Amino acid sequence: MPKTRAPARLAQATLPPRSPDPVPSLRAAALPPPHDAEAAAMLVARFAERGTAERGFASSAEGAALLAALGGHSPYLSDLALRESATLLRLLERGPDATFALALDPLGRADPAATRAGVASLLRQAKRQAALIAAVADILGFWALDRVTGALSDLADACTDYACAHLLREAQARGDLKLAGGAARHDPRATCKGSGLVVLGMGKLGGRELNYSSDIDLMVLYDPEAATYDADRAGAIYVRLARDLVRLLDERTEDGYCFRTDLRLRPDPAATPLAVSLPAAIIYYESMGQNWERAAMIKARPVAGDRTLGEHFLREIRPFVWRRHLDFAAVADIHSIKRQIHAHKGHKGAHAEVQVAGHDVKLGRGGIREIEFTVQVLQLIWGGRDPGLRDPTTLGALAALAAAGKIDRRAAADLADAYGFLRQVEHRLQMVADRQTHRLPEDAEGLANIASFLGFATPEAFAHALTGHLTRVERRYAGLFETAPDLSAADGVQGDLVFTGVEDDPATLETLRGLGFQNPGAVAATVRGWHHGRARATRSERARELLTALMPSLLAALAKQPQPDAALMRFDAALARMSTGVQVLSLLTRNPALLDRLAFVLGAAPQLADHFARNAAALDGLLAGHAAPGTDPASSLPALVKDARFLEEALEAARRLVTEGKFEIDAAALEGRLETDEAGLARSALADAAIGALMPRIAQDFARRHGKVAGGALGVVALGKLGGRDMLPGSDLDLILVYDHAADAPESAGGAKSLAPSQYFARLANQVVGALTAPGAEGRLYEVDMRLRPSGSKGPVAVSLSAFARYHTESAWTWERMALTRARFVAGAPALKRKVEAAIRQAQTRAADAAQVLADARSMRARMLRDLPADGPWDVKHMPGGLVEVEFISQALQVAHAHRLPAVISPTTRLALAALAKARILPAEEVETLVAADRLWRAITAHLRLTVGRWPEEVLPEPVALALLAATARLLPGPAVDQPGYRAQMRAMAAQVRASFTRHLGDPQSA
Repeated sequence: MPKTRAPARLAQATLPPRSPDPVPSLRAAALPPPHDAEAAAMLVARFAERGTAERGFASSAEGAALLAALGGHSPYLSDLALRESATLLRLLERGPDATFALALDPLGRADPAATRAGVASLLRQAKRQAALIAAVADILGFWALDRVTGALSDLADACTDYACAHLLREAQARGDLKLAGGAARHDPRATCKGSGLVVLGMGKLGGRELNYSSDIDLMVLYDPEAATYDADRAGAIYVRLARDLVRLLDERTEDGYCFRTDLRLRPDPAATPLAVSLPAAIIYYESMGQNWERAAMIKARPVAGDRTLGEHFLREIRPFVWRRHLDFAAVADIHSIKRQIHAHKGHKGAHAEVQVAGHDVKLGRGGIREIEFTVQVLQLIWGGRDPGLRDPTTLGALAALAAAGKIDRRAAADLADAYGFLRQVEHRLQMVADRQTHRLPEDAEGLANIASFLGFATPEAFAHALTGHLTRVERRYAGLFETAPDLSAADGVQGDLVFTGVEDDPATLETLRGLGFQNPGAVAATVRGWHHGRARATRSERARELLTALMPSLLAALAKQPQPDAALMRFDAALARMSTGVQVLSLLTRNPALLDRLAFVLGAAPQLADHFARNAAALDGLLAGHAAPGTDPASSLPALVKDARFLEEALEAARRLVTEGKFEIDAAALEGRLETDEAGLARSALADAAIGALMPRIAQDFARRHGKVAGGALGVVALGKLGGRDMLPGSDLDLILVYDHAADAPESAGGAKSLAPSQYFARLANQVVGALTAPGAEGRLYEVDMRLRPSGSKGPVAVSLSAFARYHTESAWTWERMALTRARFVAGAPALKRKVEAAIRQAQTRAADAAQVLADARSMRARMLRDLPADGPWDVKHMPGGLVEVEFISQALQVAHAHRLPAVISPTTRLALAALAKARILPAEEVETLVAADRLWRAITAHLRLTVGRWPEEVLPEPVALALLAATARLLPGPAVDQPGYRAQMRAMAAQVRASFTRHLGDPQSA
């Protein structure tokens, strides 16, 4: 049974207390008193007439109380207790778990080749005994809700499995099928293996949440090539099998029935036979599947037949269920199902308002279905990018969603609490007469019986608890589905906005002018084109409906930008590139705050806006919110990569998440929501996560072709901005790939083609670099620069650990030693990590001629000033006193002093400078200036990369300058109110950096 998060972690259900004693004890159980005293006394008397053991039990106080609780509330349980009295006594003697296992045991050992009548009788016997055990264990409080529903699901699994095995044997005997498991006569699962039959449990059975008198939703699929002699006859054979399965489980005999069975959740049930071929099902879901079918598939699992084949099918349709992008378009579709329930079943208790008498606790307002819909919609929206949210159980998914911040914890607690309560009510309703009902009685007597059955002292106490839960669920559900903001009023748009027809509406032009658009005619023509479907993204009717609802808030958000016309045209460019706009427009309609953030990006950051235009999926990153300080920007990436069916799918998942992550981090930094250091850490953590998640998957895929080198491993060392954890927008990855293996390691083994160790790791390294740089639908992950590896661009892509250590001990140039101060091991096996970090530390702390190191650094900087001069006054990286000089000061002094003061080594410039101050190599006040300059230069570089890119002119465009000043003013040593003042402070800070460089490394102009 899969582990689920207990509802108690979220809230305590409003039910009478259960016994804390894990050992079943009637004396400790809180039994409900009988509601019908006469019926209770009759059951006690009839039970006492059956035999010595029964008479002794009925005469005891505890036994009489239990029988009275059953007889005084449920005619069905009264009959079960009499018919299966031995089971009841065994339960109280051995406990419910052992007794339940004994009830199911015959199904796993019975001969599938038995007669149809014998099979039917055994199935119904197991159902009766298991139903009695589950009911008594529930009423006595011996089993919690998840154990009750799990046990009922186990029963349905075992019954379906045995029934399928029997029917497959019959088909084999008729000459329809050839079964591989023919020799295992008493093993239903062996019979089903390789049979081509797949039976999926759907709904509550699939989620192991079966209710007490539930029917079971099954989907019957088959592989026409697996076990048939003639594939053309496969459809008729498996359809007959599906029909017989329903009859065998569903038909009422003198022994009762097993399970009511429903096959209507199969693909397109109105047009397809009872059993659908696997290829046809896959084609259907890939081309025609609906959102409600995606929601249904969340809980799907193989329950009978060839389970391995069933798991393969579910893997194949995983992209249909779990969309790559955030899917707010599913919200309206799922809610429309709920509206239909209210429209068509209101007369049956699915009332439009919360009430008690006659209320349907499943379909009515505030009922179980609203909880399930809430959970499933949030899973469909977010589960494509976070496999941890794909829990098929309602309570497990609620806990996961709350932990991931996708639902408020208090809301999750309310829903979990209500779910536990309503499922208990549902079970008691069904226990009364074994009817698949969810509707409370309308008469006072019936309500009093249910209240008593649940342990409430009065019907009023029950009604109070029930309406409290229903009301809370209704409120939470409405918050997700039914509360739509009045966009026009909220945005304060005054005037007409009419974009129909072919000519401009004068009132609309006036409204646009009043909003601040400079060219209302061009804006109106552009928007009119959207409504007429001239952009690919708005050609569907649904997209235009969403656009109409969004238009007032969209125009208001764009109008707030410094250049609203330009911002709108960038949005138009994005629409032109999208193949469909429903997803993006749904996302913006459901999330007004997201619209404001996008408008800011469109208005302030042309580079980011162009990125959004090329890749609308980046918008998901703004909503995901992974860029907050202290959060992991790609926490779900390892699970997504592991969950992928093949390497290319893993790469696409990584590209998608990295693309979204970069966009979110850059936008948050531009908005001022992330400080410069925090943004650098977040970008670096995103790259770390991508490399770390992909490395094992790439190695696994490579090993399938070439096996493995015994004791060998490959690791990745980052240098540069990634090594220092201060990546900027567009930073490439400076990497060294290091491998290690035993000195006498033979060729790789276990694959189709063996390779010598050096060749093996060289090719594997190329695979890693190729994966990081190869373009895909979501763009490429990163650019990779490997020129810092030993021997530079002419050396091998991967270097052995021994060669790496030897090179840096004997041959490394000063510039390579300076680069190595930023080395950081980011991916690879822990054992290799320890070895590589030891080698790096040894190289970093080897003796150095301090004077020579400083002279080399000074000469290097002089060459850069000649060969790579600054590209204008805003190139704060290369200008005199710029970022390069801050880094040179840090790195050269680390190399010069690390052999005697190892503590000065740090890959991050600001931390290294602080360590140099602590070691008294640099004055503290000087370090304060250098750290401030490092932070300011990185902030300016990041901002300009996102707005104008390279800018060789003296004066920035005014909107860009204003945004830059707002984002970085706190990093300046003094106030700056305009561009000249800002540039003056930049020059003053650069002069201080150059003075520090000259003081400690020498004047580069004289080198």
